[in-house]
Amino acid sequence: MLHLRLNVPAELTDEVVRTLEATVGTAHLAVVPGASRNPAGDLVLCDVAREAGDELLGDLRALGLDRSGAIAVENIDLSLSKRAEKAEAEAPGEGVDAVLWEQLTDATHEESTLTVTYVAFLAIATMLAACGVMLDNAILIVGAMAVGPEFGPLAGISTALVQRAPGLVWRSLTALVAGFAAAMLLTAGFGWLLDQLGLFDKAMLEAARPNTAFIWKPDWMSFVVAFLAGVAGTLSLTSAKSGALIGVAISVTTVPAAANAAMAFSYKEYAQTWGSTGQLLANLGGIVLAGILTLLTQKALLTSARRRRTPVR
Repeated sequence: MLHLRLNVPAELTDEVVRTLEATVGTAHLAVVPGASRNPAGDLVLCDVAREAGDELLGDLRALGLDRSGAIAVENIDLSLSKRAEKAEAEAPGEGVDAVLWEQLTDATHEESTLTVTYVAFLAIATMLAACGVMLDNAILIVGAMAVGPEFGPLAGISTALVQRAPGLVWRSLTALVAGFAAAMLLTAGFGWLLDQLGLFDKAMLEAARPNTAFIWKPDWMSFVVAFLAGVAGTLSLTSAKSGALIGVAISVTTVPAAANAAMAFSYKEYAQTWGSTGQLLANLGGIVLAGILTLLTQKALLTSARRRRTPVR
């Protein structure tokens, strides 16, 4: 269940209440006249089944409430109520399958912004991966994968394309391209410094590296793994199961590929540079494609469920 807190101008209260009452899957409606001071008006509280939340938010925005008042949404971890159970039973589809597009767009917008913190995390992850590449250490590679924040912009691109939001597409692309460019440049400088200190040398990069040579040797399995990880990552965002993102992060070799490309380029090992770049692009493309197809499938399933289900009154 979701909890809605609405700050409603007095002239809109009756219309908002009618909308809430007409929505299948709502419960626990409460109106506190005059309680809202900024903006001035009434405070309206309501619970709604997650699977009915997206449609209701769209209706409230159509009334202009997001402009003249305010809409706040919270997840309810526990609700002991027969009326809540009835509301969830009446709502079309299943809550775990529902997508709150407003919430998803807001989350990916935040994660897809080119900030100092985002670049710092990506650069640190790439430097860790560079250490893993040079030392042929799989543990460092896995750690670098977990640190990398690149899934945010990738999810932002998928969401924006499905929602036809060009602004978010460009924001996400900027964060992705500029972020990786900055991280790879900083990693090349990091590698040069460690080379001067005698901790790195070209022979380490040219060695057999049985644990990490796959990073610059992309194949179709690279794309398949990235695609599956993209599906899992998108599902984790839409179902609010964020723990699954850790598994996604350590499944794809975006950050290690960027690190290997940076190190190989600095040592003029261009075969590894191009191979790593191919690996990076295959992983990025697989994740974005998987995200688009997953979101389109979820959207179609929810639409189908709404058409099949007859509201119980």
